[in-house]
Order: sequence, then structure tokens, then C-alpha cells
Amino acid sequence: MLPLQKTGVNFYLFVAALAAIVGWGLYAYSTQLKDGLATTGMRDLVSWGVYISNFVFFIGISHAGTLISAILRVTNADWRRPVTRMAEAITVMALMIGALFPIIDLGRPERMLNLLMYGRIDSPIVWDLISISTYLTGSMIYLYLPLIPDIAHYRDNLQNTSWWRKRLYRILSLGWKGTEEQKKNLERGISVMAIIIIPVAVSVHTVVSWIFGMTLRVGWRSSIFGPYFVVGAIFTGIASIIVAMAAFRKIYHLESYITYQHFKNLGLLLLVLDIAYIYFTINEYLTALYNATDSELHLLSALIFGPYSLDFWFFAVGGLIIPAVIIAVPATRTIGGLVIASILVNIALWFKRYVIVIPTMANPQLPIGWGQYAPTWVEWSITAASIAGFILLFTVFSKVFTIVSIWEVSEGAEGQPNAVGKGHKGGNA
Repeated sequence: MLPLQKTGVNFYLFVAALAAIVGWGLYAYSTQLKDGLATTGMRDLVSWGVYISNFVFFIGISHAGTLISAILRVTNADWRRPVTRMAEAITVMALMIGALFPIIDLGRPERMLNLLMYGRIDSPIVWDLISISTYLTGSMIYLYLPLIPDIAHYRDNLQNTSWWRKRLYRILSLGWKGTEEQKKNLERGISVMAIIIIPVAVSVHTVVSWIFGMTLRVGWRSSIFGPYFVVGAIFTGIASIIVAMAAFRKIYHLESYITYQHFKNLGLLLLVLDIAYIYFTINEYLTALYNATDSELHLLSALIFGPYSLDFWFFAVGGLIIPAVIIAVPATRTIGGLVIASILVNIALWFKRYVIVIPTMANPQLPIGWGQYAPTWVEWSITAASIAGFILLFTVFSKVFTIVSIWEVSEGAEGQPNAVGKGHKGGNA
């Protein structure tokens, strides 16, 4: 059983630090609201910047829960049980943060109302709004349904806890008693949502790629962007799960539940997606180079040898080649090695989103000079606040709700006696 873990001073200090970063980001955003987008590095030539890079990055991370948890649940992979809730929580938290960036990028958030009132159904931007709204709604349901039995467990067993927690658990448990009929209905609901959420997740990042691919800009006009973006999203999603697993395993002493085998299984899956992403990357740049126009040659030169070469090569070497070597070599395929590889993947794939957005925007469409773009303190502050906000949401969630599914792990232990270790000392709620 996973007991309630006490909240110590370190927890409050950590939350306070994250809240301070979020507060600074809110101050930066208030400055942007007051003075306009002139406070950013974006101008008429480069009208998309770090905000859109962050948007694509966070939407990519969100694929962790649905395309990992759902697929493993549908295929009845028993080893998934201790990690599915982390994956599902990552999905919801990442979507909540990522969906804010198009609004932040607008400069004037009230303009979102124009999209709702006057949006055209033939616009990829409208498709994006519909798909992300659907995805967020479905992901929240998919996260909530498996939580119900655990919420009811805490409702019935926690004695010395705050009144607001008791009230919260009583409301969210929906009168759960654990009857056979309730269990049957819950399993059916989870199975239906698992099947529905997979195509929804694929469609979301496909639509995000269409926002780029359906423009007339050199560097974005590619039919490969759909599967390329989806594979990249799953790639960063799995890397995020591995990092989250390691953090919660260490903090909450979940070594008996999250074992090396979980890291190894996800690490090998990460390697497969790494190879797939290398394949798509070669396809993207080789075909563009083979029959390149002058504009495409200028863009490729800027990426490979020019002002964006450090970003590009860090992505290629640090995000693809080095992680692949770490995972492929048994001696480095340790928990620590897999965490390092996953951190490299996430950092480098952010740079990949950056070199997708910025160089193409800066590449002149008319016989004029290249556009110039450098993020300002406002953009970096909002970016830092988004990362801190994501971690903060995840941290608070892990304290209010159990980060490992109690009832699913218990079922796995009953079906497979050796699936869960004995003598566990800690937990979370």
C-alpha cells in the first residue's frame, strides 16, 4: 500500500521557489500586455519566436500519457501499472501550459474571441483550436477515471488530514464503494477512453504540423511534417516520463514499485523512436538539399554552417546521436544513463522546435536581408515561468493525489505475485 507522505519544509521551499519563478513570469507578461509585443524580439519579418517553439514543445510532451499509457493499457502490458498515472498527469499538465502560448503570442489575448466568433473552418488555426480543446478534455477524463478508486481509498482511510482534503476526496470519489458493477463500469470507461484518446493524440500534433506545412514558406512546405511531428512528440513524451519516474522514485522512495525494468523498457522504446526520428530528419533535409532552390540553399546553409548551426548540431548530436549511444550500450543503459539521455533529448528537441520556427521566419521571402530575432528578457522569463508552472502543477498533483495507481498496482500484484516488491517504506498522496 502507498501511505500518505508527510509534507516537509523542503517541499514548501521547492514550491515557493517555483511559485516565485511563475510570479516573475506573470510580471513579464504584464509588461508585455502594457507595452505590447515591442517588448519581445519579434518584428514584422520574424513574427513567431520562442512562444511558438514552446507551444510545439509542450504539446509534444503531452503525448506522454495518451500514446504511452493508452497503448500499453490497450495491449495489456502489466509492467505499465506503476507509471501510467505519471504519464497521464504529464499529458494534462503539458497541455494546460502549452495551450497558453498561442494566446501569449497574440499580444492582445482578447483577439482569441475573433477566432471563436469569426474563425473559418478551412483554417488550420481553427483546426488546432478544436483538436487541442478536444485533446485536453479527453485527457482530463482519462486521467480522472483511474483516480476514482484511489480517491475513495484516501476518503475512507485518511484520519489526520486537513478538512479541505477530506471534502475534496468525498466530492471527487463520486460515491465509489468498489462494487462489482462499479468496477465493471470503470474498466469499460477507461477502455473506451484509451481507444478514443489514441487517434485524438495523433491528430493533435498532425494538426500542429499542418500550421507550418500548409504555408508557402521555404522550410515548412513538407508533406513529411505530420508523421515527423508525431514521432517527435512521442519521443519527447517518453523522455519526460523517464525523468519524472526517476524524480518521483527518488523523492517518494518508490524503488519497490518503479524498478530498473520500467526504465529499461521505456529506454528501449526511446531508442526505437530516436532511430525513427533520425530517419525522418535525414528525409527532411536530404530531399530539401537534393533539389533545393536558392531560398532553400540559403536556409540550409544558415542551419548547417551559419548563425543557427550551433542550435542545429546540438539537436542532431546531443539530442539524437549521444542518447542513442547511451541507450544502445549496455554498460551505460543504467537508470542514471537513461535519465541523462532523456534530459538531453528534451533540451535538444526544444532547440529542434526553435530551428523549425525561427530560421524559416527569418529567411527572406523578398529580395531583402535576413530578419533578425533575439528573445528578450520578457520571452525568457515567460518561458522559465512555463517550465516552473509545469513542474509546480505536477508537484502539487503528486501531493494531493497518489502518483502511483494503488488499485492498478494491487491488481497486478494479485495477478503476478512478483510484480511488486515487498517491504515498501514510503509513498505519496
